[in-house]
Amino acid sequence: MNYNVKYFLEQCLCSVQKAIGRVSSMEVEVFVIDNHSTDGSLEYLQPKFPLAHFVANEVNQGFAKANNQGLSRSAGRYILFLNPDTIIAEDCFEKVILSLDTHPDVGASGVRMIDGAGRYLKESKRGFPSPWNSFCKMTGLTSLFPHSGFFAGYYLGHLKENNESTVATLSGAFMIVRKEVLRKTGGFDEQYFMYAEDIDLSHRIRQAGYLNYYFPKTTIIHFKGESTQRDLRYTKLFYKAMIQFNRTYFRQRGKALIGILMEAGIRLRSAIAFLMQLFKLKRSNTKHLDLPIYLSGDSQTVTRIKPILLQLRKNIVENREEAREIIFCEGEACSFGEIIESVQQPEESVRYQFHAAGSQCIVGSETKEKMGGVIFSADF
Repeated sequence: MNYNVKYFLEQCLCSVQKAIGRVSSMEVEVFVIDNHSTDGSLEYLQPKFPLAHFVANEVNQGFAKANNQGLSRSAGRYILFLNPDTIIAEDCFEKVILSLDTHPDVGASGVRMIDGAGRYLKESKRGFPSPWNSFCKMTGLTSLFPHSGFFAGYYLGHLKENNESTVATLSGAFMIVRKEVLRKTGGFDEQYFMYAEDIDLSHRIRQAGYLNYYFPKTTIIHFKGESTQRDLRYTKLFYKAMIQFNRTYFRQRGKALIGILMEAGIRLRSAIAFLMQLFKLKRSNTKHLDLPIYLSGDSQTVTRIKPILLQLRKNIVENREEAREIIFCEGEACSFGEIIESVQQPEESVRYQFHAAGSQCIVGSETKEKMGGVIFSADF
């Protein structure tokens, strides 16, 4: 599902193409559901990726409906829901499918995720948002005791990030589900416009008797926050989804009191979040000063983009130790998988950006708290 992130989606589709090449014995369908983007996404991307089927919505249908549109068109035995602001390794599909083939009791699987700065994303594995887990998260107890099975159950802090395990909840940013399981459970619940739909689907998969599996043997980059700017509208949508989920699972079946208390807590937390947004300085798209840049990765790609960056008056340095910004260049001699591995060894005070061979942009995003940066050139 895409909404106004064409440059990040370009990098994603480049990595998907490479991963498809590793499973050439299997037929793979790619659907891009565009939620009425206004940034020219379809015009920009369709000519570049003939392998993908593009669906143009006339209005923004939201996350759940858009993903269900792709689901209704797909014929595969495994369905992967993948965010547009992600980069996957070449062996990603190969490893995940092999894991699912060898674990027939698993209905859905997720992977280990890091952000654009190489930091592990805790939502890669989550528990069920029970009253206690939600209370600990909202009150900060989870942050105070991040590795406690008792206080950090929301993010399953007691489970090591590199160990395979069954979990309650998977992230919709990368969620691969057996088609037969989706026939039994249905796709995403379309009452949710955005947020909580992955929690809901994960729960219904478990109710149907299947396991949700955290598979950290492959890692993806998720530039968290690129599809949804962290503003008042985001805050409203997020807490609306939390209330909808609470009413579905805790305001019924003899749990009315618990549900009422949870909703009161959610509304209080929502009010606090709104106030914090009102007093927060407006974030701008990353227009940072020109930092010393080092080009790393495939030498042919580096040779091709270096003169273009110099024309754009970028400060290119030859010594990595002098750099404050590193652009990782994918190509024949440097894979997406190698880049993802490199990013997991972060360098202090260094910003990372990424360029796929053949793409026309360089992207990067350090944090979920603000939109990332893009360098675009038709000459790339």
